[in-house]
Amino acid sequence: MPGPRPDTAPHAGLVELVDAPLTAVGVTEAVEAVLDDVLDAGLRRAHDIDPVYARDVVGRVTAFVQRGGKRLRTAFAWCGWRAAGGSADAAPVLRIGAALELLQACALIHDDVMDGSSLRRGGPSMHVDFARRHRADGMNGSPESFAESAAVLAGDLALAWSDDLLTETALSSPHGIRLLSEWRGMRGEMVAGQYRDIHAQASGASGLDEAEAIATLKSALYTVARPLALGASLAGADAHTLDALRAAGRCAGLAFQLRDDLLGAFGDPVLTGKPADDDLRTRKLTYLVAVALTLAEASGDADAVDVLAPGAEHRSDATVERMRLALERTGARALVEGKIEELAARSLLHFAECGASPEARREFAALVARAAGLPAPQQRGEGR
Repeated sequence: MPGPRPDTAPHAGLVELVDAPLTAVGVTEAVEAVLDDVLDAGLRRAHDIDPVYARDVVGRVTAFVQRGGKRLRTAFAWCGWRAAGGSADAAPVLRIGAALELLQACALIHDDVMDGSSLRRGGPSMHVDFARRHRADGMNGSPESFAESAAVLAGDLALAWSDDLLTETALSSPHGIRLLSEWRGMRGEMVAGQYRDIHAQASGASGLDEAEAIATLKSALYTVARPLALGASLAGADAHTLDALRAAGRCAGLAFQLRDDLLGAFGDPVLTGKPADDDLRTRKLTYLVAVALTLAEASGDADAVDVLAPGAEHRSDATVERMRLALERTGARALVEGKIEELAARSLLHFAECGASPEARREFAALVARAAGLPAPQQRGEGR
């Protein structure tokens, strides 16, 4: 586990990064510098509290955050800030981006515990890593029980750090009350979406409305709409701008989640950094599965209905392959691909309504394409 850095000065390159012209892509490099500073400070505080806690929990959270991720929420917060006229000091929006990345770390750590996922960001998920430590050290009791408890605490720590950073930023902003309101709403939606997800799993839900509600709460609002609104609020956006950005974010966020559904069923773990079978093996209610069931019932495809319906908690390799074939055969995969393109296009139309500059619109279009797994705008003849 990494130890604390001896220096207490800000990241060496942060001033240059903030002062240099940034783009939605370049901002992800700048936010890494902010995260390094926050994590270093957290490690120093932890060593003052307790060395075992610092090594086992804080060190792992630090390593997990620094392991990467798409940093999409940071980039969307930047786009919201730029769309609302933000152009001066970029440091506050970078701190918001860092807070979002820490909140995402909490969400992923806890989500992996709930879903029993073993792989995240190309490495072992937090609870799997804790279980390995338990076994290697010959500790007492159940490795799984210890690991899940420790991972919950690790996620809680990431949440606390994200709240601290957002609050500090809000206190130094003339728009702090609006930032806190957006943040409060986002956290509530995130928890609600996660609960609807596990509730659907336990109740055996299969409906399209249920699947879309989960995708909206758990991903669309949290990944795109709220980050856009946070960035715009920091720049003092008016109600019209915020409404347009929220509509754009909802569409782009759903496109992102539908792409994630497809990757969860057909993706390559080497490229995605997470298992390709988990959603199917546990028969998670995704929009993709709900569409396939609807199409199967309408066409009388009894085999697809049987294999996609709620049932066994963990399905065999053979059953998972039958599920993939059903997703293809019913036309669900193709339909969801089309839905992603439609949502991405609608997102760009909504974004244009906020009055953003042509440059900001081009940045947003490129980011939506990246999030939705679509060709870059210039390849589709857009943004020229």
